[in-house]
Amino acid sequence: MRRRHSRQKPLPETWLFTDPRMGEALWDAIRRLPRGSGIVLRHYGAADRAGVARRAAKLARRYGHMLVVAGNARLARAVGAAGVHMPDGGRPTRDVITAASHDRPGLVRAQRAGAKLVFLSPVFPTRSHPAARALGAVRFGLTARGAGIAVAALGGMNRKRYARMLALGAEAWGAIDAWNS
Repeated sequence: MRRRHSRQKPLPETWLFTDPRMGEALWDAIRRLPRGSGIVLRHYGAADRAGVARRAAKLARRYGHMLVVAGNARLARAVGAAGVHMPDGGRPTRDVITAASHDRPGLVRAQRAGAKLVFLSPVFPTRSHPAARALGAVRFGLTARGAGIAVAALGGMNRKRYARMLALGAEAWGAIDAWNS
């Protein structure tokens, strides 16, 4: 199922979240994504975040992916990204397409910011946030239920786990490590 954002382009069901620890494997991960997937460019604190964003944008266009840049509307516009991903607790901008949340109040903030899709995480234990308490499938479903916004599963996700999460209200999913191999 694909969702639409304000520019009437369908929102992808499958998303890659970038992470500097991916190194050069990032480029292969983008190439391996199913055509029309989404990419959330995080790379916070990377020495050349703008360079990474430009290269990711070029590959995203080549493979028909949607790119959003986490927390930086200016960079998103500069590289021709579809918009912005708002980290949980981040400042909303007019360019917000996706957002992150860890709880029901985060879902409400994302909706008020105008996000069309919110990544609720971590559903399962994850290497990118090893100390974070995982929601688990049941809490994910209870939190997502009646949220009033499309909810995506993030954290320890892969295709098999996403198939199970569909019954609990997930409309999309994102991962780092599922694409980093």
